[in-house]
Amino acid sequence: MIKTTLFGLIIFLLLNIGLKAQDVHRVPKNYALELGYRYLPSTTFDIKNAGPTVLFDYAWQLSGFSGKPASFITVPMGYTFLSQGESQNSAGILSYGWTVRHHLIANRKAIPYLGYGLLLNQLRMSNLDGSVFGHQTRFDFGYLFTLTEKLGLFAKLEYSYTRYPRLGLKSSDKIHAAELKVGLRFNK
Repeated sequence: MIKTTLFGLIIFLLLNIGLKAQDVHRVPKNYALELGYRYLPSTTFDIKNAGPTVLFDYAWQLSGFSGKPASFITVPMGYTFLSQGESQNSAGILSYGWTVRHHLIANRKAIPYLGYGLLLNQLRMSNLDGSVFGHQTRFDFGYLFTLTEKLGLFAKLEYSYTRYPRLGLKSSDKIHAAELKVGLRFNK
């Protein structure tokens, strides 16, 4: 009986402490919508070397709670539209994964940042059945301009490398891409 009462008291105290800690330290979150243009300086696919891109991401702040530069982890989902080379059929790339963004300074109207990400890409071409999956490594540099406490505008440059493996072959298909994007970031 004493062991059961003691166990119940410990569980009650841990739950009570946990709930109070959640009220005190709410993690800031934000989401963004970005639009841009993707240029492919090098690819092994028969696709055009440029096209529009759109991306949505949801971010959680990981550090920078006491006036220091913030870091965020984000879950992005994007789509790039490209037409195919000589065949002029359409091609599209769906991207999703994880990115990390590090602000380089804090508490300013214009904040430079660096980011990197690991994403999966699904490439579909209208003249082929099925799709192919690839692994994308992405690096970006940008500026976040604070408009209000809840709204920011950003611009960034990205470079990425995507590798699409082919079963039974030693070589892979590849895409090198450079992107210029602008967007809005909404703070919750």
